Amino acid sequence: MFAPEQKTMTEAKAMKSLLPLLKLYPWAIPATIALGILASLSEGLGISLFIPFLQSLDTTNSQGGGNFLVGFLNRLFINVPQDNRLLIIPLCILGLVLLKNCLSYLSGLLNYWLYWHISHQLLSRVFQQLLSVSYSFLDSHQSGKLFNTLDVETWRTCDAIFLLVNIAISLCTVFVFVILLMLTSWQLSLLVAVALVLISLSIQQVTRKAKNLGRQAVEANNKLANRVMEGFYGMREIRAFGHEDYELQRFKQASTHLRTISIKLSNFYAITGPLSEFLSVALLVCILIIALHYKSDISTLLTFIFMLYRLQPVVRRLDSDRVNFLGLLGAVENVMSFLNRSDKQYIQSGDIQFQGLQRGITFESVDFRYNATEKPALADVSIYIPQGKTTAIVGPSGGGKSTLIRLICRFYDITEGEIYVDNFPLKSLNLSSWRSRIAIVSQDVHIFSTTVGENIAYGRLDATKAEIIAAAKKANAHEFISKLPEGYDTVVGDRGIRLSGGQRQRIALARAIVREPEILILDEATNALDSLSENLIQEALNSFSQNRTVIVIAHRLSTIEQADQIIVVQEGRVIEQGNLQYLLKLNGLFAKLYNLQSGGTQV
Repeated sequence: MFAPEQKTMTEAKAMKSLLPLLKLYPWAIPATIALGILASLSEGLGISLFIPFLQSLDTTNSQGGGNFLVGFLNRLFINVPQDNRLLIIPLCILGLVLLKNCLSYLSGLLNYWLYWHISHQLLSRVFQQLLSVSYSFLDSHQSGKLFNTLDVETWRTCDAIFLLVNIAISLCTVFVFVILLMLTSWQLSLLVAVALVLISLSIQQVTRKAKNLGRQAVEANNKLANRVMEGFYGMREIRAFGHEDYELQRFKQASTHLRTISIKLSNFYAITGPLSEFLSVALLVCILIIALHYKSDISTLLTFIFMLYRLQPVVRRLDSDRVNFLGLLGAVENVMSFLNRSDKQYIQSGDIQFQGLQRGITFESVDFRYNATEKPALADVSIYIPQGKTTAIVGPSGGGKSTLIRLICRFYDITEGEIYVDNFPLKSLNLSSWRSRIAIVSQDVHIFSTTVGENIAYGRLDATKAEIIAAAKKANAHEFISKLPEGYDTVVGDRGIRLSGGQRQRIALARAIVREPEILILDEATNALDSLSENLIQEALNSFSQNRTVIVIAHRLSTIEQADQIIVVQEGRVIEQGNLQYLLKLNGLFAKLYNLQSGGTQV
């Protein structure tokens, strides 16, 4: 679960947590329940009409009212001749049955309409939460678990909502039939009520473990989703190291665990119907024996039994839906915990619209931790990134270079200190207006599984075809794109699998170019490329970077020789700052790294 400290969710708590979703369409629930009640009432009255019909078959019967319901039904047909009753009453029964099915049809349509609309709302909320929650939350949870929440547990929660509505309708139906049964024979009804309570308690006793198994099924689904995602995205490494059998065994273990729990849960689902039906038939037999023993009116008895027989599927469905609902409580708990905003951090947008960088970006004594229990990723960082200049950030891996970029983009908020954009604290700026002036080209390029043109246009969604092509030319990508089977309309496959690393990098650069950013961030953009691809991208970058604020993270120090300033970061601290010649003369860490890469001797 996303909140391990949370107590196990009860049925009442689950219903309460789902209530806001049902309130999205406040008219639909009462309408669905009203249609269900009217359908049940139509069926119950149709069954009740068998009493006067059966009495009409017995000419020796006085057709008196043994109780209120019998008397009321007989008075309905008091002016109908005896011979005509045998035709009129069946037609009334048929009409009520037709009305019941029409109402049930409308109720079903409305119920499914409600299901899909609420499902859409819930899925949208979960995805919105995924897009808005802080990166610190995403970093602390496995991607497979998050994917399982969106793709599996959200749908299971939608099913729980559907079951909840069905339970409400079934309860109303039971209420209607109980009233009619009481009006038919209150003595037999009391006996039935006691028996039904005992039956329900018996079923609950058998299925009491369903809720716990449902929570276990959620965890098993999470583990299986992680295995699938790691296997899919780590396919090259798996095959390169020859670990196919190892990964297959890990997948089988996760799948077997889920299968075992699911079978146990299915056993509880499966036993509900047969057990309920057996106990219900036993109840009917007992009632029949008791009624015959006390010589009850045969027409009333048969109608009572038939009405009770029609009630049994509703009771069975109610028990089954409740057991299924218990099995889904784990999914409900998982999704509602994920949607809970009180225990999560969010990057709050400021109110000031960013109008453009005038002077520069300033870090003043900035500290940052990814996790409160970990050591600082940045400690007492004070730097100035001037507007219109190129600033390079270098240093050993894990020193905090990428963290600086993430803070500038406000993927995270700083722990202490302040970041200023000109004279404004970064957190006071409107996030959309700030990020709209930034473009990032990183080593780990994400290419969407759509066309080349749409991937480039992701930098600016309203870009025209001419602007897309112009950006591709500036990124030295137009030539290879033109040779693709469908040019800019070529679908590149999942994560751009049909493209080489250099091609993906140039598309990412074209995406940044079409955005026309004020601030261009290059996060080790050419580190993983061959010399030819690197030269093509470097050539495009040199041209595009003119008169822009450029921030470069690079391991290849030869690529940042022309930078206006170089910031050296080690273990979260800025240890050196200056231009190339100054840092070489300083004979510190940068000079050591530079000479190691250039093959020279330390200055």
